[in-house]
Amino acid sequence: MGMKKRIGMGIMSAALGIALIGGGTYAYFSDSEVTNNTFAAGTLDLTVAPTEIINIENMKPGDSFIREFKLGNGGTLDIDKVFIETDYTVSDPQGDNTKDFAEHIQVEFLFNVNNFNEVIFKTTLAELKEMTPEAINQHIFYPELGEKGLPAGKAHDFLVEFSFVDNKEDQNQFQGDSLQLAWTFQATQKPGEKR
Repeated sequence: MGMKKRIGMGIMSAALGIALIGGGTYAYFSDSEVTNNTFAAGTLDLTVAPTEIINIENMKPGDSFIREFKLGNGGTLDIDKVFIETDYTVSDPQGDNTKDFAEHIQVEFLFNVNNFNEVIFKTTLAELKEMTPEAINQHIFYPELGEKGLPAGKAHDFLVEFSFVDNKEDQNQFQGDSLQLAWTFQATQKPGEKR
């Protein structure tokens, strides 16, 4: 065999070897599967009905008013805790107030309809405004909702009594005054868990 033929045969043999080695790396059984996964977040949806709990005119010291409101959970996650943020503005047309009118408006949270004479918690609007969210939950909502909180799809009735306290002293400075009360209800989720 001539030198050219031997070199040609060598090159072809080398090329064939490389092709077999390269092809050999793909010469095994294989299979594959695809999983389709989903992460969907739940929702918290605290509802309050009615949205106007009280609207009173011409009140005088000694008057009291019981009102009912309902907290609902329209979301998909259980509510753990509920808080109220209290804010108010006092209108004093005569400009003669020396005290905060809200200090004379007492608020009593009562057990629901079956036991409405039993007080859960009593305070004034002025004190309620200064309370921490945790104290509000502990004193007002925890006694009613307990550890279970407010489960998804459920609602709970609450009763509240507002009173214009007659302190047996001169309260003439509050004649003609009005108080606009805003309650903002907030809910938190239950702690995360391994599932």
